[in-house]
Amino acid sequence: MFHGRVFDVRRDTVIEPGGVRATRDLVVHNGSIVVLPVLDDGRLLLIRQYRHSVGGYLWELVAGRIEPREQPLPGAKRELLEETGYTARRWEKILDLFPSPGFVSERMVIYVARGLSAGTAHPEDDERISVRAFAPREIEKWIRTGKLRDAKSVAAILYYLRFCRRVVA
Repeated sequence: MFHGRVFDVRRDTVIEPGGVRATRDLVVHNGSIVVLPVLDDGRLLLIRQYRHSVGGYLWELVAGRIEPREQPLPGAKRELLEETGYTARRWEKILDLFPSPGFVSERMVIYVARGLSAGTAHPEDDERISVRAFAPREIEKWIRTGKLRDAKSVAAILYYLRFCRRVVA
C-alpha cells in the first residue's frame, strides 16, 4: 500500500489461530536499536531532539533504525557515536521487545553501554540533538511526573534501574 524510507505499509488477509479470516493493516519496519549510556559515576545520558510526530522536543535514549543487513549491536554502536559522540567499551543487551505489536512489525533491541569515552557527535543533517547526563533519581522523578514521555526510554530505564544497575558507592 505504501513504501517509504523508514517503513512500508501493507494489508494482509490472514487466518487467525482461532480460524477467523481477518484483514490486517501492518506497518513493516526493519527494526531499531536503543542505547542506554551509563557513565562511570552512574549517571545516564539522555538526548533531546525534535519529534515531528508529537510536535515538539522529547528527552529520550539514543535510538535509531537498523539499516538493511545490519546487525543490532553494530547499529547500536553507530547510533551512540552519531548522536552523542561517545563510544563504549562494554555492551550488554537487556531487552528485545515489540513496542507496538498490534500493527507494527518493529523489533526493538535495547543495550546498556558502559565504559564510555567522549568524542565528536556526527548527527544526520536533519537532527539537532542535545546530550545531557542525569542522576537516576532525577530521571525517576521525570518518569513519575510525566516529563519523560518516550515509551522506549521509560521501559529501558525502569528495567535497567530495577534489574541491571550496579550501585555506585
